[in-house]
Amino acid sequence: MTAILVILGYLALLMLFSRLTARRSTNEAFFRGERKSPWYMVAWGMIGASISGVTFVSVPGMVLWQDMTYMQTCLGFILGYLAVAFVLLPVYYRLNLTTIYAFLGQRLGASAYKTGASFFLLSKMTGAAARFYVVCVIVQQMLGTPFAPTVVAMVVLIWLYTRRGGIKTLVWTDGLQTACMFGALALIIYKAMGALDLSVGEAVRAIAADSHSRMFVFDDWVSRQNFWKQFLSGVFIVIVMTGLDQDMMQKNLTCKNLRDAQKDMCSYGLAFVPANLLFLSLGVLLTMLAAKQGVPLPTSGDELLPMFAATGVLGQGVLILFLLGMVAASFSSADSALTALTTSYCVDIRERPDDEALRRRVHIGMAVVFTMVILLFGLVNSTSVIDAIYVMCGYTYGPLLGLFAFALLRPKNNTQQSTVNSQLSTVNSRMTPIIAIASPIICLMIDNATRHFFDYRFGYELLMLNGFLTFVGLWIISKNQSISSSAS
Repeated sequence: MTAILVILGYLALLMLFSRLTARRSTNEAFFRGERKSPWYMVAWGMIGASISGVTFVSVPGMVLWQDMTYMQTCLGFILGYLAVAFVLLPVYYRLNLTTIYAFLGQRLGASAYKTGASFFLLSKMTGAAARFYVVCVIVQQMLGTPFAPTVVAMVVLIWLYTRRGGIKTLVWTDGLQTACMFGALALIIYKAMGALDLSVGEAVRAIAADSHSRMFVFDDWVSRQNFWKQFLSGVFIVIVMTGLDQDMMQKNLTCKNLRDAQKDMCSYGLAFVPANLLFLSLGVLLTMLAAKQGVPLPTSGDELLPMFAATGVLGQGVLILFLLGMVAASFSSADSALTALTTSYCVDIRERPDDEALRRRVHIGMAVVFTMVILLFGLVNSTSVIDAIYVMCGYTYGPLLGLFAFALLRPKNNTQQSTVNSQLSTVNSRMTPIIAIASPIICLMIDNATRHFFDYRFGYELLMLNGFLTFVGLWIISKNQSISSSAS
């Protein structure tokens, strides 16, 4: 009962934030926050938006099978955030974009524009629903409520506090959710240290001396945890899943100017490293606690934190904090996904950015579809299906990387070539979606072949290969059409 009251109090606070920040329900406020967001609030809220409820559970458990080598990827994130801040953000602000996929339309034509937006809608809807499904399962088990009503209630609550202000509201509610999430994390770490009879200094030394504290792998090129694979993958993960993702970029585009957006991106990128270090350190502390109590470690890393926090082993207070942290992290990622999906559909697919009635209908529709997808996962009730969804989302971001890279590197049109380039755009448009679909399929075939013949399995680097194939495909059809047009 106490847990339910805490969650209800937290949701009431979210509703209050929504009411205070959404006095004017306009598309300009919903889509772009009226370009008045303080950069430091955006940066703080973005940390919470990037750490979903699944991440809250999964990252501590990573130490069971890959130690703390995930930090190699996090170091790559820093370089990725710098690339987003100083390469992509200047382009988005110069063009005064509401959605980032409009850039593809200006550089590559309408078909590339629709292809990019469609890939985003597909990957974001399925990926966000899969993440939220996992959280809903944990929450309903902890509260003892039926699954379907739990899902409906949580999505309705997200819709309620985002329906008026949209992204303008999320800048502030995400800040609150980030504070709740890190407050819960810090107190769970404190409780784990207490159970181990360790002071802060002793805990730091114990973590550093533990075998699970290994961070760097330089000697094994085949390993998926090799430093250069992880580091370079971290760079491109951020470029694609932040810089080319409307969900993540929409808050950044609400800053007053480019300079503020760059400060937001750089500070947020640097903060992500210590944030993940805290999660991994908690994982190491929990393995020590399991050894001390003679408790066998779970077979799945995702079960490590719930094994202690969700069962009351560390006390009722930790159980409530864990639930609050889970809800805060999951709401922070799901609410921004719902807002970004609404924005992209209205602006990119329907091309009606000023239609407020459409925006309200689409927002309701996206919430309904989101709920249905989550309930569908519940009917299937298979972890392998969820894993497959995550894999599919990884494949769908590759074409976005190739599309944006080609758009950025393609020479700009000049006046004398306008007629020819118009023709090129029209002809190439028929092939663009085919290339974007073919690239992930080819990547899947290559991954299966290398696994079968060379016993090598691609990791995050498959994203780079996927983007490269899309880029090459676009370059080939562009070259062929240029030759054809010159001959004409």
